[in-house]
Amino acid sequence: MKSVWIIAKRELSSYFDSLIAYMMIILFLIISGLFTWIVGGDVFITGQASLQVFFTWGYWTLFFFIPTITMRSLAEESRSGTIELLSTKAVTDWQIVLGKYLSSYLLVIIALACTIPYYITVANLGNIDHGAVIGGYLGLALISGAYVSIGIFASSTTNNQIVAILLSLLISVFFHFLFDVLNTNASAISSVLSYLSTRTHFQSLARGVIDSRDFIYFFSLIFIGLLLSQTMLSRRNWQS
Repeated sequence: MKSVWIIAKRELSSYFDSLIAYMMIILFLIISGLFTWIVGGDVFITGQASLQVFFTWGYWTLFFFIPTITMRSLAEESRSGTIELLSTKAVTDWQIVLGKYLSSYLLVIIALACTIPYYITVANLGNIDHGAVIGGYLGLALISGAYVSIGIFASSTTNNQIVAILLSLLISVFFHFLFDVLNTNASAISSVLSYLSTRTHFQSLARGVIDSRDFIYFFSLIFIGLLLSQTMLSRRNWQS
């Protein structure tokens, strides 16, 4: 675990040293704040103390926000050759993947934490549904975890950051809304497609409903993404 944290801390520091973290956080706050307070629905005009607009737009903002963070995690290491150097320091592929995952995920969580003033402000304006807010933040955190794992996998397949971000978006788009688009009837296949959609589980959490099936879904996506990433790194060792 110590090796994982060392990798994560080094990677997280590189984000802030290169100003990438600051730019991403500020951009996320500008976009989410713009749609929460101005474009999406002004709580001062509607008179409703709710953060549902923020969660709706946060759901979409993170979809584009996360691949830009994860695209360099393993792709840049492969391009520069430092991944080989890292592998010679008694660090396993799992530790490399977990360290990279943890650093990207922490950056997203920091961005989400910066929106807590939204919650405080709206709570002071009226009677807010605290359960729904907690569920909404939990839903965004779980979605972020799933999309970060997908992004790490995409980054592990190539040494080109542009290819990594495009592949990450291509995979994520199925879970984000394409399964919903394909869900057109009430058959058994429709139930499967509904379960595979992140929107189904996010909306449940955003209503304040805590269901173990939602946690199983998101943790399964995270595990599969990390497992595939580790497999891609291991394939490098097979070929060498």
